[in-house]
Amino acid sequence: QVQLVESGGGLVQAGGSLTLSCAASGRTFNRYAMGWFRQAPGKEREFVAAINWSTGSTYYADFVKGRFTISRDNAKNTVFLQMNSLKPEDTAVYYCGLSARYRITLTRVTAFDQWGQGTQVTVSS
Repeated sequence: QVQLVESGGGLVQAGGSLTLSCAASGRTFNRYAMGWFRQAPGKEREFVAAINWSTGSTYYADFVKGRFTISRDNAKNTVFLQMNSLKPEDTAVYYCGLSARYRITLTRVTAFDQWGQGTQVTVSS
């Protein structure tokens, strides 16, 4: 069993920055990738970014390219999401996910096997 714990959410003004962290514990040896999704009220969970755990290759949704950066710390079993130039439309609950095996695409919710509890990010205008 894998446990994912997110942290780092909060309230920030538009144009500000936040860094989210997701610490993985438990049976993490079967790990192909980790990623971040978000879900705003009344909307479906959507892909934000993902990282291949072994190669470090990264993938981003178009709406965050140039603003968000996903990274990992292998030793700490932690994935980060650095968010800059935040906009009110970035307001959502951000979820960390872990994909245990190879997937053709990492942009779908169904590509991930485990999820954290989520952390709220609120961007005020």
